[in-house]
Amino acid sequence: MFMRKISYPLARFALFTVFFWFGTLKVLSTSPANPLVENLLHKTLPFIDFQHFIVFFGCFEMAIGIAFLVPGLERLAVALLIPHMATTFMPLIFLPQITWQSFLTPTLEGQYIIKNLVIIALALSLGAHLKPFGTKKIISA
Repeated sequence: MFMRKISYPLARFALFTVFFWFGTLKVLSTSPANPLVENLLHKTLPFIDFQHFIVFFGCFEMAIGIAFLVPGLERLAVALLIPHMATTFMPLIFLPQITWQSFLTPTLEGQYIIKNLVIIALALSLGAHLKPFGTKKIISA
């Protein structure tokens, strides 16, 4: 019973922590992921300035984190998470020299990306516990 009671708020706080912290590191230009993001940006959208993009991307991650933390914004968080995760997996395809040592053997960067499957599963688990849209509270007299 105790685990059931704390799992939902703990999951929301964990997702907030990861996204807000990592986003802050990107905004401050101290993230170890910045070179990977820069390589991917140059490969996919070379006309976009990296310095502007990384600040936007970091703020986007921070917004995802805040949305997971604020009750009632979990749906927004999951919606923002979808395009974020899609772009996060792109280096596995577009930057194989950085993300793979050999067939099915990821580098540390590759492992960092693949672990996002856990984030996706946790976010979907949170979403599965939300009340469906249109569900009204019945107040008894």
